[in-house]
Amino acid sequence: QVLLQQSGPGLVKPSQTVSLTCTVSGVSITSGNYFWTWIRQPPGKGLEWISYIGYSGDTYYSPSLKARTSISRDTSQNQFTLQLTSVTPEDTAVYYCARVLVSTLIPDDNWGQGTQVTVSS
Repeated sequence: QVLLQQSGPGLVKPSQTVSLTCTVSGVSITSGNYFWTWIRQPPGKGLEWISYIGYSGDTYYSPSLKARTSISRDTSQNQFTLQLTSVTPEDTAVYYCARVLVSTLIPDDNWGQGTQVTVSS
C-alpha cells in the first residue's frame, strides 16, 4: 500500500518561507516509474501544479513560481520537500503532494492528505 504523509506549518506570515514535506511509504521515490509532485488549490480556484522531482532527482518547476520554489528529496527518509519563499496572501491554498506516472505526467490516485497553508500576518 502506497501512502503519502504530508507535514508542515498551516500558518505562515507574509515574506516568510513555507516548507512542506511529503513522506512516502510503500514505494521508493527513486523508482523509475514515477515522478513526485506538489500541487496546490487556492480557495475557490482550480488545481495549480507547482513542481516535480524525478526518480533521478531532476527537478521541474512551474514558470510562474520557479523564482520562489525549490523542491528537494531525502532518499534515506524516502521523502521530498517543497520550499516556497517570500510568501504572500496569494499563496494561501491547500497544498498536496502526489505521485505522478512518468508515462503520462499525470498524478495517479496516490495523494497526500493535503495541508491548508494560510499566509496572514
